[in-house]
Amino acid sequence: MIGDSTMANKSITNGNPERGWGMALQGFFSDDIVVDNHAVNGRSSKSFIDEGRWQVVLERIMPGDYVFIQFGHNDEKPKEDRHTDPGSTFDANLAKFVNETRSKGGVPVLFNSVVRRNFQAKVEENDDDEKLRNTVFTGEKKVEGNVLVDTHGDYVIAPRNVASSLNVPFVDANKITHDLEEGLGPEGSKALHMWFKPGENPAIPKGREDNTHYCVYGAHVVAGILVDEIARQVPSLKKYVRHYDFIVAADGHGNYMDLQKAVDEAPERAKTTIRILNGEWKRPVVPKNKRIKFSVSENAKLFKK
Repeated sequence: MIGDSTMANKSITNGNPERGWGMALQGFFSDDIVVDNHAVNGRSSKSFIDEGRWQVVLERIMPGDYVFIQFGHNDEKPKEDRHTDPGSTFDANLAKFVNETRSKGGVPVLFNSVVRRNFQAKVEENDDDEKLRNTVFTGEKKVEGNVLVDTHGDYVIAPRNVASSLNVPFVDANKITHDLEEGLGPEGSKALHMWFKPGENPAIPKGREDNTHYCVYGAHVVAGILVDEIARQVPSLKKYVRHYDFIVAADGHGNYMDLQKAVDEAPERAKTTIRILNGEWKRPVVPKNKRIKFSVSENAKLFKK
């Protein structure tokens, strides 16, 4: 996977709840698939190439590997070290990723950008999404409607055009997340993002208002709906897709980092499958009124005692 902060793996230091949807993706595949996420905060298609990050990925590609490509959030920013133009330099970079992936025997898959949570008729000026991590909760009431307003313009069209011209599978992540967020509405959609009131999350004591980046919950919801579209656009991956009720991972790639907590929060009497993605765990205490099945990855260990 190559892309920006909306896809990237994040540090879990001090309980940081920010996640990229790519960080959650491994939990939606069987062990047959290994997700190698090279997405990095703040990168555009240009800076990803210029910093040598694409070369690192290119050298790792083996025949039959899939390369998921998603840029746009930072290509649209004005800084010269990141900016590209749709219809020219942005398209050229995407085509470079596609053609060089194919030269190594890999299978490129193009995505356009996920949406920002923007329900205001006038798009707020933002020269750097990374600065959103410095925001604090203000409680300021903004006039919002029920219609999600686009912030990406032609940057979501360019990947579709490149995919069409080069016969590449295309995942319309923009439309999928647009429908998700608009369906949840201006209040409900906040739950997907790094939007916390003061004291709501110990890792962010002053709160935060970030309409771009995902929290643990949001990353897993988005990964879950995108993986289904991936299966439709890349049918060879469909048989490996899995949907579990809970995903536990010691490294933060699940929606739980505590196996006992996942058991405790599982509903009573309903069949619940808990995927143990990685880490070593002692068998949790399972109440008699819970019907839990553990799916243990080859990268995890569940001890009987």
